[in-house]
Amino acid sequence: MRGWWQDLTDLVLPAECGGCGTARTVLCAECRAALSGAVPRRVRPVSEPHGLPAVYAAAPYAGEVRAALLAHKERGALALAGALGAALAGAVRAGLRDGRTVRIVASWSGTAGGAGATGPVLLVPVPSAPWAVRARGHDPVRRIALAAAAELRRAGGSARVAPVLRQRRAVADQTGLNSRQRFANLAGALEVTAGGARLLAGGRVVLVDDLVTTGATLAEAARAVREAMGAEGAGEGTTAVYRRAAWEGREERQTGSREERAKWTRDAPVMAEVNGLAGPVRAAVVAAAPDSFEMNRN
Repeated sequence: MRGWWQDLTDLVLPAECGGCGTARTVLCAECRAALSGAVPRRVRPVSEPHGLPAVYAAAPYAGEVRAALLAHKERGALALAGALGAALAGAVRAGLRDGRTVRIVASWSGTAGGAGATGPVLLVPVPSAPWAVRARGHDPVRRIALAAAAELRRAGGSARVAPVLRQRRAVADQTGLNSRQRFANLAGALEVTAGGARLLAGGRVVLVDDLVTTGATLAEAARAVREAMGAEGAGEGTTAVYRRAAWEGREERQTGSREERAKWTRDAPVMAEVNGLAGPVRAAVVAAAPDSFEMNRN
Protein backbone atom coordinates (compact mmCIF):
# COMPACT_ATOMS: atom_id res chain seq x y z
CA MET A 1 0.00 0.00 0.00
CA ARG A 2 1.37 3.37 -1.00
CA GLY A 3 1.77 6.05 1.67
CA TRP A 4 0.46 9.60 1.21
CA TRP A 5 4.05 10.87 1.14
CA GLN A 6 4.76 8.66 -1.91
CA ASP A 7 1.78 10.11 -3.77
CA LEU A 8 2.92 13.66 -2.93
CA THR A 9 6.48 12.96 -4.03
CA ASP A 10 5.27 11.60 -7.38
CA LEU A 11 3.21 14.74 -8.00
CA VAL A 12 5.89 17.25 -6.99
CA LEU A 13 9.07 15.48 -8.09
CA PRO A 14 8.32 13.11 -10.98
CA ALA A 15 11.25 10.72 -11.37
CA GLU A 16 10.90 9.88 -15.05
CA CYS A 17 8.56 9.90 -18.03
CA GLY A 18 5.97 7.16 -17.68
CA GLY A 19 6.31 6.28 -21.35
CA CYS A 20 10.00 6.32 -22.23
CA GLY A 21 11.87 6.96 -18.97
CA THR A 22 13.14 10.48 -19.74
CA ALA A 23 14.21 12.04 -16.46
CA ARG A 24 12.34 14.74 -14.54
CA THR A 25 9.04 14.75 -16.40
CA VAL A 26 5.71 13.06 -15.88
CA LEU A 27 5.21 12.46 -19.61
CA CYS A 28 7.52 13.86 -22.28
CA ALA A 29 6.23 15.62 -25.39
CA GLU A 30 6.82 12.61 -27.64
CA CYS A 31 4.98 10.21 -25.35
CA ARG A 32 2.15 12.70 -24.85
CA ALA A 33 1.78 12.90 -28.62
CA ALA A 34 1.67 9.09 -28.87
CA LEU A 35 -1.10 9.07 -26.27
CA SER A 36 -3.26 11.98 -27.43
CA GLY A 37 -1.84 13.10 -30.76
CA ALA A 38 -4.08 11.03 -33.01
CA VAL A 39 -7.82 11.38 -33.56
CA PRO A 40 -9.65 8.80 -31.38
CA ARG A 41 -11.25 6.06 -33.44
CA ARG A 42 -13.90 3.38 -33.27
CA VAL A 43 -12.31 0.03 -32.49
CA ARG A 44 -13.55 -3.56 -32.74
CA PRO A 45 -11.92 -6.62 -31.22
CA VAL A 46 -11.00 -9.29 -33.75
CA SER A 47 -13.75 -11.57 -32.38
CA GLU A 48 -16.30 -8.92 -31.43
CA PRO A 49 -18.64 -10.18 -28.70
CA HIS A 50 -22.40 -9.75 -29.01
CA GLY A 51 -23.67 -6.91 -26.86
CA LEU A 52 -20.45 -4.92 -27.09
CA PRO A 53 -21.33 -1.22 -27.35
CA ALA A 54 -19.58 1.09 -29.78
CA VAL A 55 -16.05 1.47 -28.37
CA TYR A 56 -13.71 4.39 -29.05
CA ALA A 57 -10.00 4.43 -28.21
CA ALA A 58 -7.42 7.19 -28.11
CA ALA A 59 -4.36 5.15 -29.07
CA PRO A 60 -3.06 1.67 -29.86
CA TYR A 61 -1.81 -0.31 -26.88
CA ALA A 62 1.86 -0.43 -27.79
CA GLY A 63 5.19 1.23 -27.06
CA GLU A 64 5.03 4.35 -24.93
CA VAL A 65 1.24 4.15 -24.47
CA ARG A 66 1.50 0.64 -23.04
CA ALA A 67 4.35 1.72 -20.77
CA ALA A 68 2.40 4.71 -19.45
CA LEU A 69 -0.71 2.66 -18.69
CA LEU A 70 1.30 0.01 -16.87
CA ALA A 71 3.23 2.65 -14.92
CA HIS A 72 -0.04 4.20 -13.74
CA LYS A 73 -1.81 0.92 -13.01
CA GLU A 74 0.90 -1.32 -11.62
CA ARG A 75 3.65 1.01 -10.40
CA GLY A 76 1.47 3.72 -8.89
CA ALA A 77 2.62 6.59 -11.12
CA LEU A 78 -0.45 8.61 -10.12
CA ALA A 79 0.72 11.81 -11.78
CA LEU A 80 -0.02 10.16 -15.15
CA ALA A 81 -3.75 10.19 -14.42
CA GLY A 82 -4.16 13.68 -15.88
CA ALA A 83 -2.65 12.80 -19.26
CA LEU A 84 -4.46 9.47 -19.40
CA GLY A 85 -7.72 11.18 -18.45
CA ALA A 86 -7.28 13.74 -21.22
CA ALA A 87 -6.81 10.91 -23.72
CA LEU A 88 -9.91 9.15 -22.40
CA ALA A 89 -11.91 12.38 -22.63
CA GLY A 90 -10.97 12.58 -26.32
CA ALA A 91 -12.31 9.06 -26.88
CA VAL A 92 -15.53 9.96 -25.05
CA ARG A 93 -16.03 13.02 -27.26
CA ALA A 94 -15.46 10.94 -30.39
CA GLY A 95 -18.11 8.45 -29.36
CA LEU A 96 -20.66 11.13 -28.55
CA ARG A 97 -20.05 12.94 -31.83
CA ASP A 98 -20.25 9.91 -34.06
CA GLY A 99 -23.38 10.11 -36.20
CA ARG A 100 -23.47 6.32 -36.46
CA THR A 101 -24.48 6.05 -32.79
CA VAL A 102 -26.58 9.17 -32.25
CA ARG A 103 -27.36 12.25 -34.32
CA ILE A 104 -25.91 15.33 -32.68
CA VAL A 105 -26.26 18.61 -34.57
CA ALA A 106 -24.68 20.88 -32.00
CA SER A 107 -21.76 20.46 -29.61
CA TRP A 108 -20.89 17.16 -27.92
CA SER A 109 -22.26 18.51 -24.65
CA GLY A 110 -25.79 17.82 -25.86
CA THR A 111 -27.31 21.30 -25.89
CA ALA A 112 -29.15 20.27 -29.04
CA GLY A 113 -29.54 17.20 -31.17
CA GLY A 114 -31.71 14.32 -32.17
CA ALA A 115 -33.90 12.29 -29.89
CA GLY A 116 -31.99 11.01 -26.89
CA ALA A 117 -28.99 13.30 -27.42
CA THR A 118 -29.40 15.38 -24.29
CA GLY A 119 -28.54 14.63 -20.69
CA PRO A 120 -25.33 14.70 -18.68
CA VAL A 121 -22.43 12.49 -19.70
CA LEU A 122 -22.09 9.74 -17.10
CA LEU A 123 -18.73 7.98 -17.10
CA VAL A 124 -19.22 4.51 -15.62
CA PRO A 125 -15.84 2.96 -14.79
CA VAL A 126 -15.38 -0.77 -15.14
CA PRO A 127 -14.72 -1.92 -11.56
CA SER A 128 -11.44 -3.51 -10.56
CA ALA A 129 -11.47 -6.59 -8.37
CA PRO A 130 -11.27 -5.64 -4.68
CA TRP A 131 -8.08 -7.66 -4.27
CA ALA A 132 -6.47 -5.76 -7.16
CA VAL A 133 -7.38 -2.39 -5.64
CA ARG A 134 -5.86 -3.46 -2.34
CA ALA A 135 -2.70 -4.73 -4.00
CA ARG A 136 -2.21 -1.59 -6.13
CA GLY A 137 -3.26 0.87 -3.47
CA HIS A 138 -5.63 2.64 -5.87
CA ASP A 139 -8.32 2.03 -8.50
CA PRO A 140 -6.66 3.07 -11.79
CA VAL A 141 -9.77 3.13 -13.99
CA ARG A 142 -11.78 5.20 -11.54
CA ARG A 143 -8.87 7.64 -11.15
CA ILE A 144 -8.59 8.07 -14.93
CA ALA A 145 -12.37 8.47 -15.21
CA LEU A 146 -12.32 11.29 -12.66
CA ALA A 147 -9.58 13.05 -14.63
CA ALA A 148 -11.55 12.59 -17.86
CA ALA A 149 -14.74 14.01 -16.34
CA ALA A 150 -12.81 17.06 -15.15
CA GLU A 151 -11.38 17.51 -18.66
CA LEU A 152 -14.85 17.31 -20.21
CA ARG A 153 -16.21 19.88 -17.75
CA ARG A 154 -13.35 22.24 -18.54
CA ALA A 155 -14.46 22.05 -22.17
CA GLY A 156 -17.95 23.19 -21.17
CA GLY A 157 -19.75 19.87 -20.94
CA SER A 158 -21.82 18.34 -18.16
CA ALA A 159 -19.95 15.23 -17.09
CA ARG A 160 -19.49 13.22 -13.92
CA VAL A 161 -18.33 9.80 -12.81
CA ALA A 162 -21.03 7.31 -11.81
CA PRO A 163 -19.29 4.32 -10.17
CA VAL A 164 -22.41 2.16 -10.13
CA LEU A 165 -20.93 -1.15 -11.28
CA ARG A 166 -19.59 -3.76 -8.91
CA GLN A 167 -18.54 -7.39 -9.02
CA ARG A 168 -21.19 -9.70 -7.62
CA ARG A 169 -18.92 -12.72 -7.62
CA ALA A 170 -15.20 -13.36 -7.69
CA VAL A 171 -13.51 -13.59 -11.09
CA ALA A 172 -10.14 -15.04 -12.01
CA ASP A 173 -7.23 -12.92 -13.15
CA GLN A 174 -7.75 -12.36 -16.89
CA THR A 175 -4.04 -12.50 -17.69
CA GLY A 176 -3.31 -15.45 -19.95
CA LEU A 177 -6.97 -16.24 -20.73
CA ASN A 178 -8.13 -16.49 -24.33
CA SER A 179 -11.31 -14.85 -25.61
CA ARG A 180 -13.64 -17.74 -24.80
CA GLN A 181 -12.18 -18.15 -21.33
CA ARG A 182 -12.58 -14.43 -20.65
CA PHE A 183 -16.23 -14.50 -21.67
CA ALA A 184 -16.86 -17.47 -19.39
CA ASN A 185 -14.90 -15.87 -16.55
CA LEU A 186 -16.93 -12.65 -16.71
CA ALA A 187 -20.39 -13.87 -17.69
CA GLY A 188 -22.85 -12.54 -15.11
CA ALA A 189 -20.04 -11.21 -12.92
CA LEU A 190 -21.08 -7.54 -12.82
CA GLU A 191 -24.16 -5.80 -11.50
CA VAL A 192 -25.41 -2.27 -10.96
CA THR A 193 -25.49 -1.28 -7.30
CA ALA A 194 -28.77 -0.73 -5.47
CA GLY A 195 -30.12 2.62 -6.62
CA GLY A 196 -27.55 2.83 -9.40
CA ALA A 197 -30.15 2.63 -12.18
CA ARG A 198 -31.79 5.81 -10.86
CA LEU A 199 -28.42 7.59 -10.98
CA LEU A 200 -28.08 6.65 -14.67
CA ALA A 201 -31.61 7.64 -15.69
CA GLY A 202 -31.64 10.49 -18.18
CA GLY A 203 -27.88 10.41 -18.70
CA ARG A 204 -25.69 9.49 -21.66
CA VAL A 205 -23.88 6.48 -20.31
CA VAL A 206 -20.30 5.90 -21.40
CA LEU A 207 -18.59 2.83 -19.98
CA VAL A 208 -14.90 3.57 -19.47
CA ASP A 209 -11.81 1.41 -19.04
CA ASP A 210 -8.11 1.91 -19.54
CA LEU A 211 -7.78 -0.84 -22.15
CA VAL A 212 -9.88 -3.08 -24.41
CA THR A 213 -8.52 -6.33 -25.83
CA THR A 214 -11.22 -8.98 -26.39
CA GLY A 215 -14.13 -6.73 -25.38
CA ALA A 216 -15.40 -9.28 -22.83
CA THR A 217 -15.27 -6.88 -19.89
CA LEU A 218 -17.07 -4.04 -21.66
CA ALA A 219 -19.70 -6.41 -23.07
CA GLU A 220 -20.42 -7.70 -19.56
CA ALA A 221 -20.54 -4.15 -18.17
CA ALA A 222 -23.00 -3.14 -20.91
CA ARG A 223 -25.15 -6.19 -20.14
CA ALA A 224 -25.33 -5.22 -16.47
CA VAL A 225 -26.30 -1.62 -17.26
CA ARG A 226 -28.91 -2.56 -19.85
CA GLU A 227 -30.39 -5.18 -17.56
CA ALA A 228 -30.61 -2.79 -14.62
CA MET A 229 -32.16 -0.04 -16.71
CA GLY A 230 -34.60 -2.49 -18.27
CA ALA A 231 -35.70 -3.63 -14.83
CA GLU A 232 -35.98 -0.02 -13.67
CA GLY A 233 -38.15 0.91 -16.65
CA ALA A 234 -40.25 -2.21 -17.13
CA GLY A 235 -40.12 -4.44 -14.06
CA GLU A 236 -38.48 -7.75 -13.33
CA GLY A 237 -39.98 -9.45 -16.39
CA THR A 238 -37.65 -7.51 -18.63
CA THR A 239 -34.67 -8.70 -16.64
CA ALA A 240 -35.65 -12.36 -17.00
CA VAL A 241 -36.20 -12.11 -20.75
CA TYR A 242 -32.94 -10.28 -21.23
CA ARG A 243 -30.91 -12.76 -19.22
CA ARG A 244 -32.32 -15.75 -21.12
CA ALA A 245 -31.64 -14.18 -24.52
CA ALA A 246 -28.12 -13.20 -23.53
CA TRP A 247 -27.19 -16.68 -22.32
CA GLU A 248 -28.81 -18.42 -25.30
CA GLY A 249 -27.00 -16.03 -27.61
CA ARG A 250 -23.63 -16.84 -26.05
CA GLU A 251 -24.19 -20.55 -26.73
CA GLU A 252 -25.58 -19.97 -30.21
CA ARG A 253 -22.69 -17.87 -31.42
CA GLN A 254 -20.33 -20.75 -30.59
CA THR A 255 -22.34 -23.51 -32.35
CA GLY A 256 -25.07 -22.01 -34.52
CA SER A 257 -25.01 -21.16 -38.20
CA ARG A 258 -24.18 -17.68 -39.46
CA GLU A 259 -27.88 -17.27 -40.30
CA GLU A 260 -28.90 -18.18 -36.75
CA ARG A 261 -26.31 -15.87 -35.23
CA ALA A 262 -27.51 -13.00 -37.41
CA LYS A 263 -31.13 -13.61 -36.35
CA TRP A 264 -30.14 -13.60 -32.67
CA THR A 265 -28.22 -10.35 -33.17
CA ARG A 266 -31.25 -8.66 -34.74
CA ASP A 267 -33.89 -9.98 -32.35
CA ALA A 268 -32.30 -10.25 -28.90
CA PRO A 269 -33.01 -7.54 -26.32
CA VAL A 270 -29.24 -7.16 -25.81
CA MET A 271 -29.15 -5.13 -29.02
CA ALA A 272 -32.11 -2.94 -28.10
CA GLU A 273 -31.96 0.23 -26.10
CA VAL A 274 -33.69 0.44 -22.73
CA ASN A 275 -35.89 3.04 -21.12
CA GLY A 276 -34.27 5.72 -19.01
CA LEU A 277 -31.04 6.23 -20.96
CA ALA A 278 -30.47 9.32 -23.10
CA GLY A 279 -29.19 7.49 -26.14
CA PRO A 280 -27.38 4.17 -26.53
CA VAL A 281 -24.75 2.87 -24.13
CA ARG A 282 -21.29 3.66 -25.46
CA ALA A 283 -17.78 2.85 -24.33
CA ALA A 284 -14.45 4.67 -24.36
CA VAL A 285 -10.95 3.52 -23.47
CA VAL A 286 -7.49 5.01 -23.41
CA ALA A 287 -5.99 2.26 -25.57
CA ALA A 288 -6.95 -0.78 -27.61
CA ALA A 289 -5.11 -3.68 -29.18
CA PRO A 290 -3.50 -2.44 -32.42
CA ASP A 291 -5.41 -4.90 -34.63
CA SER A 292 -8.76 -3.65 -33.29
CA PHE A 293 -8.21 -0.38 -35.17
CA GLU A 294 -8.72 -2.19 -38.47
CA MET A 295 -12.25 -1.19 -39.43
CA ASN A 296 -12.69 -3.00 -42.77
CA ARG A 297 -13.03 -6.56 -41.52
CA ASN A 298 -16.15 -8.45 -42.51
